[in-house]
Amino acid sequence: MTVHPLLPVLLAAASGEFPPADGAVVALPPLPGGLAAVVSLTGRAYVAADEPPDGLDAFGGTFRPEVLLRLAGPGGEVGTLDVTLVAHGLGGGVGGGGLPARTDLDGHPRVRHARAIRRDVRVYGDERGLVTLAAGLAGRRELSLELSGQGERGVGRGLITDALGLVPAGEPVFAAVAPGNARSLRAFLAVGFQPVGAEVILRTAAGSAR
Repeated sequence: MTVHPLLPVLLAAASGEFPPADGAVVALPPLPGGLAAVVSLTGRAYVAADEPPDGLDAFGGTFRPEVLLRLAGPGGEVGTLDVTLVAHGLGGGVGGGGLPARTDLDGHPRVRHARAIRRDVRVYGDERGLVTLAAGLAGRRELSLELSGQGERGVGRGLITDALGLVPAGEPVFAAVAPGNARSLRAFLAVGFQPVGAEVILRTAAGSAR
């Protein structure tokens, strides 16, 4: 499978190597499956779409509502603006042997959403909630989760840590968290995830018709 040119950028950011903060907007090919994306690192933005708009700067210009609507096109869908987070796998099934795989959650909204925009989605979980691991934006490894309820303090952190045990030690794993979801954002940061940028995933009209 051809590697999308956004993937090396994301993996470099995961290792602490960022592009120049020169205000440039880099146009890249669209993503498979009728998807497009805008990814912003410090002072550099990447637009993976059929027809990236001209005349934008990387200091917030690519996230303007009119820009995102144009990229999605008539009948398309604009996703949420998320913080791009990254950590590294712990390996070894941390957390009492690791989270069990789940085959009974195909109808769960979190699983349906993951399968709509990601590939090779694997689902794990226990009484605390569920976790998905998948090949996401540009093929990067992505983690998402949903708790079963409010629960006790630290439940989310424990679930994320156990999920990192499912990822080979040292391998980067990304998460996209809405800035307004403060509890989730704090949980990811508390277990070692670091912010590297921001992103929006879009589904074009062609993708929405699938």
